[in-house]
Amino acid sequence: MTLTALVLELQAGEADRLSDALLEAGALSVTCEDAGEGSTGETAWPGEPGDPPPWPRVKLTALSRTQDPPERLLLRACEAVGMPVPDFSLGSIPDQDWVANSRDQFGPIRVSERLWIVPTWHAPPDPDAINLILDPGLAFGTGSHPTTRLCLQWLERTLAGGETVLDYGCGSGILAIAALRLGARRAVGVDIDPGAVAVARANAERNGVAGEFLDSRAPLALTADVIVANILANPLKLLAPVLISHCARGGRLALSGILSGQASEVEDCYAPFIAFAPPAETQGWVCLSGVRQ
Repeated sequence: MTLTALVLELQAGEADRLSDALLEAGALSVTCEDAGEGSTGETAWPGEPGDPPPWPRVKLTALSRTQDPPERLLLRACEAVGMPVPDFSLGSIPDQDWVANSRDQFGPIRVSERLWIVPTWHAPPDPDAINLILDPGLAFGTGSHPTTRLCLQWLERTLAGGETVLDYGCGSGILAIAALRLGARRAVGVDIDPGAVAVARANAERNGVAGEFLDSRAPLALTADVIVANILANPLKLLAPVLISHCARGGRLALSGILSGQASEVEDCYAPFIAFAPPAETQGWVCLSGVRQ
């Protein structure tokens, strides 16, 4: 199926309203980018979800089916939000095998000497390694992001076997599953998204481990030897009392999803309960780890 791409530039304040209206009018998808990308005016955006992007102008691209006239779709959207129809351009995206194309982007990921992440359509490059079988999906945590790899490497260094592990903000369940494969006795994953909880349970079954995954609103009566939370800086700051309360005395804690410039403010929220080691860092992301006092 050939798709039509409707491309236009807007002031940042208009982009959110029109994006929602285009989806309501029948667009298959809408993406927003910095209209100044590639120029001297390009602005990086390492923000948290929900933060408005700092771009003064936004390039908006809406995809629709060829049988849906994009001009009519744009007119309906503009009428819905009460704004004049802006200038736009049209392009086409030819039919492709989208499933095959997306799979080509995700191959096995080597985390360490003995730890790999392997999608189901690939054979493990090292059959003797600990191979975590995981496909990209709707829940965060495929191993491709630096923060996930930092947490996996920390778990590998930390776990001696027999621990109880809490994976807070578990996403796909990858960290809890890895903990069990690395010798943990029990691993519990918690997430605010019920969809992520369902995905994590399916991934645990696929990997042959008995992970426990809970909605964050469910009661959690657990004292863990090891806690790992790969979220973002702001939620980690808010969650400090919760995570500390579930960490055993002498237990170990790792926090990631933190940009290097945010590390000290996150650390401050956990003092004086956690004695932090020097942080691990890659590609501008940090993993903080320490021992519960």
